[in-house]
Amino acid sequence: MHLRRTGTVLGAAGLTLLTIPAPAHAAAVACGGGTSTGRVAVNGCISAQRGSAGRFPTRDITAHIRARNTATKGLNVSYEAYFRVVDGGHWEKIGSGRTYVGAGQTVGPLEVGSTTRVCGPVKVEIRVHARADGAAWSGWSPAATKQCQT
Repeated sequence: MHLRRTGTVLGAAGLTLLTIPAPAHAAAVACGGGTSTGRVAVNGCISAQRGSAGRFPTRDITAHIRARNTATKGLNVSYEAYFRVVDGGHWEKIGSGRTYVGAGQTVGPLEVGSTTRVCGPVKVEIRVHARADGAAWSGWSPAATKQCQT
């Protein structure tokens, strides 16, 4: 009897957790300029979510990609994302991936990778590039944000 009651309580608690809405402060995704590879147009996108490491404020900076296929057949698209602090930083690869984009369709923004930084009065940027099957790597599509803006 005791185990049945415990299972019922845990089950009810689990259902309660499932009904809690997503946080209202979820990060917005902003996309930068576009570039293309073959018949696929690519945009680099960025989001920054507030956080903390103890008493130090942080930002979780995430790179995204949006891809639009203008071809009459679907294509596989590979992509990579890099991150840097604009003043004096060097580019660091933060992620890569591959997705299928159907004919005439747009996918994304898809999360490519992220990095967490302690806040500072600096501008940060990401850049992404992509390659459709049979095409060369695209140019870079950048997006930027002030790291600890409110």
